[in-house]
Amino acid sequence: MGLGIIEAARFTPPTFAEGLENWSSGDGVAGDPGYDLSPDASLVMGESDFGACLELRKTIEVQKLRSFTQTPMLKETYLRVRCRVKMISGHFPGVCIAGWAGAALGAHIAQVTQIGPSVVPTAYGQLLEVSAIIGLGLRDGVDMVWGASPDYGHFGLDLTGQNGGGIRIESLQIEDVSALFMLQSTNILDIRDYGAIGDGETPNYDAFSAADEAAAGRRLLVPEGQFYIEKGLTLRSKLLFRGTVKLPVSAPFVLQNNFDFTTYIDAFGEEELAFEKAFQALLNSGDYDALDLGGRTIGVNAPIDLQKAVSTRQGYAVRRVIRNGEFYARHNTAWENDIVISRGTYAPSNPKTLYNVNNIANIQAGSPVEGNGVGREIYATSVDINSGEATLTEALYDAEGTQDFTFTRFKYMLDFSSFDQLVNGNTFRAINGAIDRIEAVDTSLSDLDRERFFQIQFQGNNSNNITTQSANHLRLTHHQNSAATLWTIDTAQRLPF
Repeated sequence: MGLGIIEAARFTPPTFAEGLENWSSGDGVAGDPGYDLSPDASLVMGESDFGACLELRKTIEVQKLRSFTQTPMLKETYLRVRCRVKMISGHFPGVCIAGWAGAALGAHIAQVTQIGPSVVPTAYGQLLEVSAIIGLGLRDGVDMVWGASPDYGHFGLDLTGQNGGGIRIESLQIEDVSALFMLQSTNILDIRDYGAIGDGETPNYDAFSAADEAAAGRRLLVPEGQFYIEKGLTLRSKLLFRGTVKLPVSAPFVLQNNFDFTTYIDAFGEEELAFEKAFQALLNSGDYDALDLGGRTIGVNAPIDLQKAVSTRQGYAVRRVIRNGEFYARHNTAWENDIVISRGTYAPSNPKTLYNVNNIANIQAGSPVEGNGVGREIYATSVDINSGEATLTEALYDAEGTQDFTFTRFKYMLDFSSFDQLVNGNTFRAINGAIDRIEAVDTSLSDLDRERFFQIQFQGNNSNNITTQSANHLRLTHHQNSAATLWTIDTAQRLPF
């Protein structure tokens, strides 16, 4: 729409010469009084500057003039309403373009701006133009932002200020000025044309959705500003970012045709947040199985809890890949281990529970436990603040009674510890020949610290044409031919990673 395609006659209301019954002293809706029976209005023919015009005497605080005609508000269209006025007697009022925004079944869209900038005559006989631009988006030069809700408007003037003035008004002109706001390339659609406001606070989900629906292959422009999207959103259109977006932590932002890390950086303005939201999109969309970081090195300020990407789920069993990138931890105190020393009681009758644990609110699930009788690789799987109990991965030995326990929560750059289960129950199949295994670690930059692994479950998967089938927990048969305190068991490289 726009670009002067729609003829002016479609927008412009009847002239005053066509009858004052077409003009209301109210909002212009059905049932409002018309000016044809008003003692304050008269039609002047042959006016020296205007030809036929309306002469109106101001008698109330806000003297309204509205057309009964419904002027359509079309998609991607900006309208300019204008006329000239001339004072002939009395006090000088303020004069402004005004309108009444309407929707289906006559509903009034009261929250939009319905009054334009006011001008005040300074002399009798002075010709003064009054104008305002009405449109969907908050653009430079738009006086009345109506968004996408109104379907039509009743337009005219408001006279404000002191009563008693007499003013002559030229017939209103309404014209399509969309060309003033269209981008040089018509293959780009500005989201502001669908009501988006980039103040960082106004909800814009509906505006983005409407623009995406109307794009029809065009790219969506996100202009300067920060656009708040109040809930998860999936967009089919490609996007061009000059501004940024902001979403709640739990809300995915899925770009079906722009799923690349560079676009997410443009969308969120910085790499760490961009990675979190791109990873969240990866886990919440079935369109992609990998996130390519494009060879970037991403500085991380604090551990990234990857379970937040799918916060309503404790497990994720579909294979997804993060590749072609590097992470490094920026130096700060966020990487220091959280160490809590708490006094608790152990009873062999309930071998995986610590009772009456003080300071339990500061103990984090996943923390390894140290103390008398605590074996290697014993972790607190959960803590119950109300009961003061901590659940352990394994039983303790010769630890009955009360003692001090140390709980250490390590910091992980990419923290998967909030998941109960990852990559289980899948079917892996290689075509065009066998492959060695289904998982691997790129050690060209660094390896994993296997001493800090815990609670990794990698089981229940079916493998076809895979040479080495990995699993954890791994069941093996081992024959120990001689007594020894240390047994060496060959896992045949079947443990994952």
